[in-house]
This record gives sequence, structure tokens and C-alpha cells, in this order.
Amino acid sequence: MSMMRYKLLGRSGLRVSQLALGTMTFGEDWGWGASRDESKKQLDAYVAAGGNFIDTACNYTNGSSEKLVGELIADRRDRFVVATKYTLATRADDPNAAGNHKKNLRHSLEGSLQRLGTDYIDLLWLHAWDFQTPIDEILRALDDVVRAGKVLYIGISDTPAWIVSQANTMADLRGWTPFVALQVQYSLVQRAVERELLPMAKALGLAVTPWGVLGSGILSGKFASAEDRKPDTRLGGTPWGDTQLNAHNVEIGKLVVTIAKELDKTPSQVAIAWLLAQQARSEIIPILGARSASQLVDTLGAIDVTLSAEQLARLDAATAIDLGFPHDFLARLDKIILGEQGHRIDRRR
Repeated sequence: MSMMRYKLLGRSGLRVSQLALGTMTFGEDWGWGASRDESKKQLDAYVAAGGNFIDTACNYTNGSSEKLVGELIADRRDRFVVATKYTLATRADDPNAAGNHKKNLRHSLEGSLQRLGTDYIDLLWLHAWDFQTPIDEILRALDDVVRAGKVLYIGISDTPAWIVSQANTMADLRGWTPFVALQVQYSLVQRAVERELLPMAKALGLAVTPWGVLGSGILSGKFASAEDRKPDTRLGGTPWGDTQLNAHNVEIGKLVVTIAKELDKTPSQVAIAWLLAQQARSEIIPILGARSASQLVDTLGAIDVTLSAEQLARLDAATAIDLGFPHDFLARLDKIILGEQGHRIDRRR
């Protein structure tokens, strides 16, 4: 397997490997996941491939993920770009122990620093938009923790495009720390982010770190039909993955299996290779999550997979989405908008 290359993370000088290591599986508190020994094997395999970008969150496996990450990198902390997140509830009986506001940011960040055994976070993600906290409160609070040296860079996850655009415009105007990266659900069975979020990220210079890259396992080839559904207990029991298992997506999974056989590769490698081939849409850095080191090693092999133009076209045709208004409307009016000589103009984007 080849060694990974590195990318600059959005509008920053921070170097991160072309694949990130997702550690939501580190810890067994939720009744599944990887033990400490298996987590160490995953990290060792990732590092051996040249990886340096680790993604966790304050509430993954009830905090065990951060603890394990901290323990496993303690003797080489500065070697890694450690990303964690705040937003999701950490105390069920406390209304302020959840959300995007300043108090929860302080509570979550201090807990993350303690569990990770570090005095700074390389990249702090706002985990999900709460539709309650004012944008200026969030940006000022995040800028404060950056200026205090507790956080180096900030990113935003699972948030509408118009909010991210407003936030970075405000940050630029007020001299606050802007978001440098965007985390979204993106795969061959979930391409909705191509409507607004990816074009926005490209325009604003945000790196994109997709999660759910195997579509809840559909793209690994393990489902023969939608009837193979099993309860999804990730994120403490929230059944978010089950919604992707339907007849249409199973057919996409079968196409991925077919192409994998053509290349003598695995379906998981093909699915991730497709994401790596989407760099024209934005700067894409997929997050790999696994329950075992062998699964991780398999997905790391995606960097050695090259999909032909014909294979990419087949995957695109089977998974393309309707961009909807105003995109389809404007495309039909292209000649009227640009004039009769529009076809001779080199497009900026």
C-alpha cells in the first residue's frame, strides 16, 4: 500500500493526511466498538500508512473515545492533528450541557482537554447546528478559545450552507477566527451535499471531511436486499443509519461490488476511491471509521485505487441527484443569461 499524501486544511497552513481516522468506534461503552487493544492496532495501521489526522468528539462512546485517543498518542502528541467536537448533550438533566452556546462550549472543551490529556485541540468542530444560538455568540466564543491557545483551528459540521456562509462572512468582517473545514455526510448513497454545501465549501476555501463514507455499510457489499436491515445502535442508540437502507441504495451497493470485481479491489475501497475522485467539487478528505484493524487497513487501500472515466460515469449515472431549484432552472436559462456568445467564455468556476 502506498503512503498517504498530505493536504492543506482549507484556508490554513495545517498539513493533514488525505484520509482521516474516525474514532467513534474507539471504546465499547455503547455495546459495540473496539477495545483498547483493537483501537491501538487501528491507530498503528493508520500511522504506518502516513496518517496524522484523528477525528473524535466529546461524547463518542461516552467520552471513552477521547480517553483512548489521548492515551494512545500521549508520547507523540504533537505528531498528530487532533480534532474533536462540541454540541451534543453530555448531561441529560442539564439543559445547558448541550447546544452551540458559550457555556456548553466551555464545559465541553474543558472536558475534552482533560480526557485527551492535552492542553490544546488542533481542530475544534461545532458538531451540529442547534438553530437557537446566535451566530455572533458562537463565533466570538470560538475566537476566544483560539486566542487563549486552547484551540488552533475551528470547523463546522452538519450545518446548512447559508449559515456557514453567513458565519464566515461575519468572521472575516469582524476579524474573528473563520471556519477552515466543513464536515458532512457524503457518499455514493448520499449526495445531497452537492446541491449547496460542496459548492459553498469550494467558494469559501473550506476543506470537506465526509463521514458515513460507506453508507452505513451498504457500499461495503454486505447487504443483498433492504430486508437485511438490522437495528443501528450507533450514537447511543439513534437509528440514523437505517434510513439509508432501501432498494435503490442496495442496487448502488451491487454496482460498487461489480466494479470492485473488475478492479480486483474491495467494494469499500471503490466507494472511498469515488470520494477521492471528487476533488473538483471541493477539497475532500474522507473520514474512515472501522471496528477492527483489518477493516481499516482495507479502507486505507483506497488510495491505490484508480477508477476509470467509464467506471466513474457508471457510478455517477446510478447515483446522480436532482439538484432542484434554482440550479436546474438556471441551467435551462444559460444561453439567455450569458448571451449568444456565452459558450465562448471560460468559466471561473
